Amino acid sequence: MVAPFEEVTSQEISWPLDGTIMDATVTKPVGKGPFAGVVMAAGSGPTDRDWNSPLLPGTNGSARLLADALATAGIASIRYDKRASGPRAMENVQVLAGKLSMQSHRDEFDGATRMLASEADVDAERIFAIANSEGTLHALNYQSATPPIPLKGLVLIGPPGRPIAEVARSQIMETVATMPDSDVLMAHYDEAIAQFVAGQTVTSDPALPEIARNLIMGLTAPINQPFSRELWTADAASLIAKVEAPILVVIGKKDVQVDWRADGDRIEKSVGASNEVTFSFPENADHVVKYEPRPRSDLTATSSGEYNAEGRVLDPDTMAAILDWLKAHT
Repeated sequence: MVAPFEEVTSQEISWPLDGTIMDATVTKPVGKGPFAGVVMAAGSGPTDRDWNSPLLPGTNGSARLLADALATAGIASIRYDKRASGPRAMENVQVLAGKLSMQSHRDEFDGATRMLASEADVDAERIFAIANSEGTLHALNYQSATPPIPLKGLVLIGPPGRPIAEVARSQIMETVATMPDSDVLMAHYDEAIAQFVAGQTVTSDPALPEIARNLIMGLTAPINQPFSRELWTADAASLIAKVEAPILVVIGKKDVQVDWRADGDRIEKSVGASNEVTFSFPENADHVVKYEPRPRSDLTATSSGEYNAEGRVLDPDTMAAILDWLKAHT
């Protein structure tokens, strides 16, 4: 796809939402609109608008790179900080304690969509989503709720086709598999998760790897309720079946968080006759569509710590697939 715009411009915006402040960046081509638009939704945890996280080193976030690539291709975008991420996280968390939910995340996505649609040079009838990982659930929930500004299509990057509980367990198992007494450790993990599901006090074995302890801590933190309980049984496959807008599912074969076969197969089986769903499984894309030259056998769940390392670039095959799909639907 030939890029028609050489210059891009970005502007910081904010708006109130239920006693908190949302912050976002709008990026556009420099030129004459109206432009198609994209609302970006980040993945899990304290991942910010650029898809950076304080839990991971580096600031080379994929969403910022995506926004620039979209603008160069003639498409405007908005990317926002979830209220429990970004520079306002601490003040927002005080207001959101006990109120985080699937609905609160949908409200964030709704606000970002309204703000992008209000831009004079953006075509409100040509707004799409590009969502990553957990963010795919929020974009799908938004679209399935018959919103006032419906999306013209959705690009779902690394969507969990299996329930989150199953995806998380597979990640933990891959990490634990190389440790001594792996069966015992998985039993401790399963016991802790069973306590969480039953609403009991959870005890996390200190022998568990950090990735497992952090997961359990996040699930059980009071600030994350009721959201983490809702999230635990959620999956993209059941939501995709409810959405009639065109969808592009992108799962890289170097993704260490979801699996292009296990999750992709689950989604493919859920697609009904009324769904228009296209699948792309790029050979060298990771979970955040960065180019990953190493073989999949050399990658583990801990490889996610390298997502935002300086110098890493978006996978060119993935970008071609996304931009071609958007062009075909705009």
